Amino acid sequence: MKRSDLVADTAITLLAERGMRGLTHRAVDEAADLPPGSTSNLARTRAALLELTLSRLTELELRALSGAYGSDAYELAHLPKLMAQALHIQLMDRRRTLARYELALEATRRPELRTIYDQAGRRFRDPAVAMLAAMGSADPVAHARNLVAFGEGLMFDAIAGAGSVPTLEELEDALSDLLTGMLRPGGQRTSGSTSRS
Repeated sequence: MKRSDLVADTAITLLAERGMRGLTHRAVDEAADLPPGSTSNLARTRAALLELTLSRLTELELRALSGAYGSDAYELAHLPKLMAQALHIQLMDRRRTLARYELALEATRRPELRTIYDQAGRRFRDPAVAMLAAMGSADPVAHARNLVAFGEGLMFDAIAGAGSVPTLEELEDALSDLLTGMLRPGGQRTSGSTSRS
């Protein structure tokens, strides 16, 4: 494993276990069993350490979603299962999701991190837009936003809210209902339509 990945992975774990205040260069060195100063040599400032951590987190989460966003997923019959598997992976490694919540909150206070966080978010939304467009969505941008929001809300409820962790089958059923509604034949909205005669 590259040292940068070791440092970032350790930082992810520290964020999940101790929160933002518990993430320091020294804490990463100690938890990763690295010589003192190793983390600061790699990421000189706190901002650099947060950016390194967010970059690694994005890489890991995109890897989990790679099956769902692949070209073979452009079938409504298969997509809910693939997306359910990706969400299930996220839910089973709750440390990554908790770390992302910590970084998301920190990004509201650090403009430089906000920029990177938003760029990372587009790496999830843009493929979803392309995928839904290819599947015939009448409004792929809105539908992608809703699909991502659905996944985010479900994870928050299961990990930080009052809900329980859904089973793989429950995730697949929920995603099937959502996607079927978005991609109904003709792609027409039935309620709340903004079209005017």
